[in-house]
Amino acid sequence: MSDEQRLADLESRVAFQEDAIDKLSDVIARQDRELIQLKELVITLHKQVKQLDLSAPTAPGDEPPPPHY
Repeated sequence: MSDEQRLADLESRVAFQEDAIDKLSDVIARQDRELIQLKELVITLHKQVKQLDLSAPTAPGDEPPPPHY
């Protein structure tokens, strides 16, 4: 294999690797945005569940008896 052919092969490999790295970087950036959105959603849901827990009766004795008693 000639030096020119080896150089062309290496340049081709580098170009392919740069393209792969760019694609992987895009995927990581998209996943990071999704992760941030999911964290915000979990925080919101956690607050809603916490509010529901505070408004719900804590023990069965705290509820008034049913009307038929």
